[in-house]
Amino acid sequence: MRRLDAGLDEIAPRLKASATMAQLQALIAVTEAQNTTLAARALELAQPTVHRAITQLEHAAGRPLFERSSFGLLPTRPCRDLAQAARLAFSEFQQAEADLAELDGREQGRITIGALPLSRSVVLPEALARFREARPMARVTVLDGPYDEMLASLRRGSIDIILGALRDPLPIADVVQEPLFTDHLAVIARPGHPLSDRRDIPLKVLSAYPWCLPRSGTPAHAQVAALFAAEGLALPESIVESGSILLMREFLRRGDGLGCISARQAEAEVRNRLLQRLDTRTRWPGRRIGLTVRDGWVPTRAQADLLGEIRHAAAGIDRP
Repeated sequence: MRRLDAGLDEIAPRLKASATMAQLQALIAVTEAQNTTLAARALELAQPTVHRAITQLEHAAGRPLFERSSFGLLPTRPCRDLAQAARLAFSEFQQAEADLAELDGREQGRITIGALPLSRSVVLPEALARFREARPMARVTVLDGPYDEMLASLRRGSIDIILGALRDPLPIADVVQEPLFTDHLAVIARPGHPLSDRRDIPLKVLSAYPWCLPRSGTPAHAQVAALFAAEGLALPESIVESGSILLMREFLRRGDGLGCISARQAEAEVRNRLLQRLDTRTRWPGRRIGLTVRDGWVPTRAQADLLGEIRHAAAGIDRP
């Protein structure tokens, strides 16, 4: 309520007494869609209902909350701040409802995890299996996607936790990171690759082959680029970017390309002899893998249990 009151007070103190949840839900939807018709569709309401809610808010505030333009309804800066405060407040209300339901012995609410590539094959599957044994009725959603999209969803309150490679420096001040273990990259190829039997392969030799690398903007891609730059080499011209071990495996098995991915992420492929780890001269620096949550976020009991399982699953892996 403090967060919500601050956003309302910035626009007009009277809104703290008059604004309704329906009006704030309309405000959030229009801020995101910048169009009342699309906002109404997202809320499954009639367009006049959403338009009326926004008009009532603006009338009570005594000021416009959106700038009308040919591109749509552009939220003012105080409007964007209020929408963000309302998103997080509603998320906290849902957290409270989930904890209250637990007092009655009911599972309510949903835990949403943003899973970056490594975590989808390491740590998270074990943690989810153990969590499911303890809480068979708890609803868990695992989302994947680029880090920037995950971070935006975390800050909006639509994702509870991000699990994966941590960022250095911290991308923004309203999130916190918890390191769990350190990961290292590896160069992989298909069995029978021309470099399969070589040892201590220098980077210059590796650079002559096509590569499959993690996406630009990821810590892994930055590590690869930094290593090439340190040896005065340009990145290979032939690059496919993907964080998917499945795509990387199938791409590498069809030619002489090389892949660079987490050694742990590739463990199953190497163990089953679908791929092979090359013996390179490169000594990869560690990448910190861990949790990212909103600053000040207090988990529900169910969320705390899942966090405990994630930490337990990571405990057997070398720590930073």
